[in-house]
Amino acid sequence: MNKFFSNRWMAVAAACCALFSCKAPQQPKDLIQDNIDNAVAQFTLQTDIIEKSGKILNPRTLENGEILYVPIDDWCSGFFPGCMWYTYELTKDQKWEKLAMKYTEDLDSVKYLKWHHDVGFMIGDSYLNGLRIDNRKEYIPVIIEAAKSLSTRFRPGAGVIQSWNVDRGWQSKRGWTCPVIIDNMMNLELLFEATRLSGDSTFHKIAVSHANVTLKNHFRPDNSCYHVVDYNPETGEALHHHTAQGYAHESVWARGQAWAIYGYTVCYRYTHDKRYLDQAENIYNFIFNDPRLPEDLIPYWDYDAPEIPNEPRDASSAACTASALYEMETYAPGKGYKETADKILENLSSPAYRAKVGENGNFLLMHSVGSIPHGHEIDVPLNYADYYFLEGLIRKRNFEKGEPILKEAHLQ
Repeated sequence: MNKFFSNRWMAVAAACCALFSCKAPQQPKDLIQDNIDNAVAQFTLQTDIIEKSGKILNPRTLENGEILYVPIDDWCSGFFPGCMWYTYELTKDQKWEKLAMKYTEDLDSVKYLKWHHDVGFMIGDSYLNGLRIDNRKEYIPVIIEAAKSLSTRFRPGAGVIQSWNVDRGWQSKRGWTCPVIIDNMMNLELLFEATRLSGDSTFHKIAVSHANVTLKNHFRPDNSCYHVVDYNPETGEALHHHTAQGYAHESVWARGQAWAIYGYTVCYRYTHDKRYLDQAENIYNFIFNDPRLPEDLIPYWDYDAPEIPNEPRDASSAACTASALYEMETYAPGKGYKETADKILENLSSPAYRAKVGENGNFLLMHSVGSIPHGHEIDVPLNYADYYFLEGLIRKRNFEKGEPILKEAHLQ
């Protein structure tokens, strides 16, 4: 080959390289590892702030652009310690184990809390995860005592656990007698575990009674659920079907559907009562066949919100639902539950919902909603959105490795 053709060939080759970048195709990101790396970066910034304060602070959300820290009796106080346990489970880095223990054990007195129903969230996400993930058997008495406290809210005449007291706050202005919210389904896991850990069947029976009465009264014919049902605590009559955080009494509040599908999946886990799995599947069919659900599967805060598509999304609802779907896949495989959950996690992992490191108050996910009717936590990060997002990642990873998606607490 003479010099002319050699130079010409090199020029053509250079042009081709420029056109096609002359690079091997980029490998797709490992979604789970990418999210682990992101969580470690964000939570390192978050916990550095806490540790430098010399206090134990519990971040819940952003308020006016500032991190809002909450006291231990706040219903969200268990989610950030739970995020630490999940970060430890994902990384096996003892840094997160130590922080998880520290932030969890700050909640010790919650085991005596009796004035609202959310001790299941608070103790389950912190102490129960510590027992499951790190075999912290010293946490068992706290879990059982918390279940005793929750059980004091059981109203035998109605067969339900009363959610809110009606002698204080905004709840006292609604005319309710014994309000039960769909969120309460999420607290039943604490009761089921307390029976397993203690051998006392009382907790299990209360949980089953509550699940059965909720199944009877909380759902519409299309399998969407009400937020609040108010009962006569003596007779069990359902007096009112209302909302507190949704758009209207007959509207479909997005996070309520997430609490419902997750809660009945948990009930099936502990009872193997097919009615509960059937109901979880019914709720799935409502959510994912509803034409108002956006294509990316991250719902608007209420399916009936009047300004759709110009309404806030709720990433917390999507994350909670995705986590439940991985568990449903193990009970009813081949129905597309995992594929739906995978799509949700992929979309939550995108720049549209996952914050850049150092932004968003060092929370993982953007665009969640607390309560628009109360003008509270609108289009902000929420610690429970992060919690269920991490839980979903763990379940996805375990499922794809052929491992149990959920660790069971060891009693011996």
